[in-house]
Amino acid sequence: MKTLTYLLLVVFNLYAANLMAQETKWVADKAHTKIKFSATHMAISDVDGKFSDYNVEVFADGQDFDGANVKVTIDAKSIDTDNSKRDEHLRSDEFLGVSQYPEIKFTGKLKENSIDGEYTLDGVLTIRDVSKTAQLNVVHKGTVEAMGAVRAGFKITGTIDRFDYNVDWNKTFTSGLVVGKKVDIVCDIELNKAKE
Repeated sequence: MKTLTYLLLVVFNLYAANLMAQETKWVADKAHTKIKFSATHMAISDVDGKFSDYNVEVFADGQDFDGANVKVTIDAKSIDTDNSKRDEHLRSDEFLGVSQYPEIKFTGKLKENSIDGEYTLDGVLTIRDVSKTAQLNVVHKGTVEAMGAVRAGFKITGTIDRFDYNVDWNKTFTSGLVVGKKVDIVCDIELNKAKE
């Protein structure tokens, strides 16, 4: 019984220490943040889009982002490809099914690479209630204190297979799929250190 009590105390203390080490909260500055994507159309061109309604939270050890926890929640119906007819199709059950699956979620952890300012973001991406591991590349473009806030900028890139998330509308034409399976993610993120 003493051994179990000791183990529980150790686990609790490690958990509490982790929470204390990651006490700095950062949130997206939406005026300077873009959650973007790109997919191939008719095998010859790319269609770009973005999500306009989202929340990004990062919990880090001060201004050190190595080991920081990242949480992103996106309102799926806020998809915008600059074409209302296409956007309605993307919201339909043939793609995102926003009426049944209103949110896209990502949770992960940053790990600094050997090259200064470059990170790997490992986590779980959930689309249409399908959760898969995903790895993204992150470049920390710098941290500054300006205009009344501490700000940190990041470029995030990666590629997912939409079929992995049951976004598997697969109409074809003579040269292949109308919409490619691979979706490139390109996000420009500016975080503000939350005021205490």
